[in-house]
Amino acid sequence: MTRVYNFSAGPACLPEWVLNKASQEMLDAHSSGMSVMEMSHRSSEFENILNTAKDRLRRLMDIPEDYEILFLQGGASLQFSMVPMNLLKHSADIINTGQWTKKAIAEHKKLGDTHVVASSAEDNFTYIPKIKQEDLSPDSDYVYICENNTIYGTKYKTLPPHDGKLLVADMSSCILSEPVDVSQYDLIFAGAQKNIGPAGVTLVIIRKDLLAENEALPSMLNYKTYADNNSMYNTPPTYGIYVCGLVFEWLEDQIGGLEAMEKINHQKAALLYDYIDQSTLYSNPVAKEDRSYMNVPFVTGDKDLDAKFVKEAKEAGFVNIKGHRSVGGMRASIYNAMPVEGVEALVDFMKKFESENTKG
Repeated sequence: MTRVYNFSAGPACLPEWVLNKASQEMLDAHSSGMSVMEMSHRSSEFENILNTAKDRLRRLMDIPEDYEILFLQGGASLQFSMVPMNLLKHSADIINTGQWTKKAIAEHKKLGDTHVVASSAEDNFTYIPKIKQEDLSPDSDYVYICENNTIYGTKYKTLPPHDGKLLVADMSSCILSEPVDVSQYDLIFAGAQKNIGPAGVTLVIIRKDLLAENEALPSMLNYKTYADNNSMYNTPPTYGIYVCGLVFEWLEDQIGGLEAMEKINHQKAALLYDYIDQSTLYSNPVAKEDRSYMNVPFVTGDKDLDAKFVKEAKEAGFVNIKGHRSVGGMRASIYNAMPVEGVEALVDFMKKFESENTKG
């Protein structure tokens, strides 16, 4: 079997260490005589898997004890509704930086007063808008951001001002890629399928004092329901949580924590951006100060040549590198599990393609 280099924006590649360990434990996990897929979520075996995963994540991210860790379903897209259902009392301020904030705005507007305080839509979301405290609505409950944008390749390097407001962040495509000060946020959520684990799990990190009784909310849409039941009010995505736990183990024991992971990610991003910037064929449209370390879009400036690149890249073992339909071109998603050698191999391919497809 030949493994390809999978540059998908999600579901994304997983660490081979994780895949190998999951394979070894497929039929007999933790000496239980069965697969995690077969375990009762009420069993002591699975409860240990879940609690170990939470403990590892708390250590990795240095999550304060006054924050709850929840494993939910419904993807990050359900959070576009759950966040306002649980936190919106007066109004919400949202900074529009792309497709995922656009969807969040649409869902928020169904549920209450929503203000778009800044947007980079006029420049096809190629930068992160910078706001001032006075741009925020006087009565808003929270400021909502998507910290890393998979489609457009932008990343917040500095959090927006939010004095007197809660800060809610969709971290689906950058969580665990670097250390963060969780105490600066009030609610973090992330779909698992990029840096955490397989599709089907959604992580929520929320301040415990924001968990409130709300009899008007359906039980399954109330964060407190999950907190009160250790994420097991209903049957959780057991196997997905197990794989997430393996990813946390890999990050902690094999990589050496998020500081080490950040260095590797910056190395990978520098390899790719440095080559694109000196190339005469490829270009990246994003403002340099806002470039993502996880998602790198690039184009040749010729749609036919872009299509040729995608085709030949796939033949050479570089898959899922076609850009999102809204921006075209190519996109290399270089999440935690993409090894440095994968980015080096991609750059070598890009150099070869450039030499074969440019005159002179």
